[in-house]
Amino acid sequence: MALKISKFYNRPKNYLFKILYYYYKKGYKTSRKIIVIESDDWGAIRMPSKKAYNSLLKSGIDVDKSIYNKYDSLESKEDMSFLFELLYKVKDKNGNPAIFTANSLVANPDFERIKESGFQKYYYELLPDSLSRRTNNSINLWFEGMNADVFHPQFHGREHLNVNRWLKSLQNNSRESKIAFEYEALGITDYATKAGDSCAILPALAIDEENDINNHKAILQDGYHIFEQIFNYKSESFIAPNYVWQKEHEKCLSNLGVNYLQGTYVQKEAMKGDKTKIRYHFTGEENQFNQIYLVRNCFFEPASDPTKDWVSYCLKDIKKAFSFNKPAIICSHRVNYIGVIDERNRDKTLKAIKELLDNIIALWPDVEFMTSDQLGRLILQK
Repeated sequence: MALKISKFYNRPKNYLFKILYYYYKKGYKTSRKIIVIESDDWGAIRMPSKKAYNSLLKSGIDVDKSIYNKYDSLESKEDMSFLFELLYKVKDKNGNPAIFTANSLVANPDFERIKESGFQKYYYELLPDSLSRRTNNSINLWFEGMNADVFHPQFHGREHLNVNRWLKSLQNNSRESKIAFEYEALGITDYATKAGDSCAILPALAIDEENDINNHKAILQDGYHIFEQIFNYKSESFIAPNYVWQKEHEKCLSNLGVNYLQGTYVQKEAMKGDKTKIRYHFTGEENQFNQIYLVRNCFFEPASDPTKDWVSYCLKDIKKAFSFNKPAIICSHRVNYIGVIDERNRDKTLKAIKELLDNIIALWPDVEFMTSDQLGRLILQK
């Protein structure tokens, strides 16, 4: 059940503080120093190349205004190799390396077939095909990271895309959508909801029509089975694209085998039309389907603001979590580690996360690195 927070504050200026304090006090507690790093968007195309970025910018589309359009791309061999090497060198008290819970998309649009259909039908290509066809990377490198215990894929959806909204924008000859389509770029459109969401095509589970839930269930089922086919295991956790989902999605995921729901304090429960219901969660909270919520309470996103001291900022978050006997669940999106469009973006983040991890080991020698599903299983043991 969603928490009713209105009784916990009286003055608006204390709103955020009291919410954060309340959710640190509620839920699962442990004296163990647990670090979980959750990283979203692995496997998604987003901006396919530097050439595509420059061409879209010249066409008058402000791709430089979003860090995801400016830096994010399908991960290259170099991106993953550099990250894996760094993580493997950092060991916790049990000798385990630092590990990313790599929340992954398992498919991307098949642009050629969609165009051949006159933008009337949606087709997709699988993750291994996207990697081999579009980059110098392959799914084999993912398995190398998995075998080294530094990279642990979990289910983020079939694609980071609201299929119906995207097709409608193409069918309606949206200028930005059509230009972006020609360069096979995602996340760019002038399609918007009444609420004015400029990234309206990215929340895969947002709802506009009565039948959207049924369509989403079919997509989730399809994507979940593809995940299992690619990685040879079932994903026990899930993170909804853009933190938008409903109870019906939780039920579907529970039936598939998802026991843990990643997210932030806020769940955006998109209703039909432009209405959105906000629900709040805490780590260890259990829903009606016996799923456990895992709430991110630390943030490390250097690409979002290069002027910010993200190492100090994240260390403060971790210290606060540990002071409340909470696991430190760090949110750090893939965009920070990608150098396909701008190598400086990746290199700067790698330097920063090395500093962060070195400080964690120095400050908390008894730290333990875990994945989201490992933490979920630990909570269920209580």
